[in-house]
Amino acid sequence: SLKRFRILSSRYRNRRRRFGLRFNLIAGIYNYELALGYNQVAE
Repeated sequence: SLKRFRILSSRYRNRRRRFGLRFNLIAGIYNYELALGYNQVAE
């Protein structure tokens, strides 16, 4: 059962890493647009 858990956790980790990359990309774009909007408001 420990081996099964290890396989599950490794598969989950790979999926989480791929999801994390996509999430970081979206968050980066969102923060970039947020910063642009904030700069326009500040000016």
